[in-house]
Amino acid sequence: MNFLAHLYLSGDDNNLIIGNFIADMVKGNKINGYSPEITRGIMLHRQIDTFTDNHKIVKVSKERLRSKYRLYSGVIVDMYYDHFLAKNWPFYSGYSLPAYADKAYALLRKHHNILPARAQYILPFMTENNWLVNYANTESMSLYFGGMSRRTPFHSGMENAVEDLLEHYALFENEFSAFFPELMTFVEEQGVSHAHHCAG
Repeated sequence: MNFLAHLYLSGDDNNLIIGNFIADMVKGNKINGYSPEITRGIMLHRQIDTFTDNHKIVKVSKERLRSKYRLYSGVIVDMYYDHFLAKNWPFYSGYSLPAYADKAYALLRKHHNILPARAQYILPFMTENNWLVNYANTESMSLYFGGMSRRTPFHSGMENAVEDLLEHYALFENEFSAFFPELMTFVEEQGVSHAHHCAG
């Protein structure tokens, strides 16, 4: 999963949100520099990634892209799934997505000094371009994939990933819609509540 899903799955716990956001940027024993509460968010992020990577539905999504994108197929599916979460946000949350995103950005800015350097670097771009809201928009997704493609060490072809999304849109959306509730249940089993999120 990508930024939006990881933040959403942290519920209303600020420490979990921070830990979940920075997890991929905390390497090795650097984890020891964080409070137990933030460390729990880092560990939750890793549990979410493991659950996602091993899930049969996600494997179907990745397989559709594998011949074209190889090792990047997982990264691309993570982005697709964030797109569907953003697009269908009212189904999952009682907050509007712009309000939720503003709250998340404000929290991360407030704790800027404890973020790893990479997170401090990303946050202004993320806020300025409103990534969390713009994941819902395929034109914005094209820009993000283009940026990711330029940062890969060799040619990934990711700049074309939105074409594949649009070509198989209903299949990917159905896979996300089947998978995400299972992921939410898994996270709730780790003791994270999402009851407040439901628009119901």
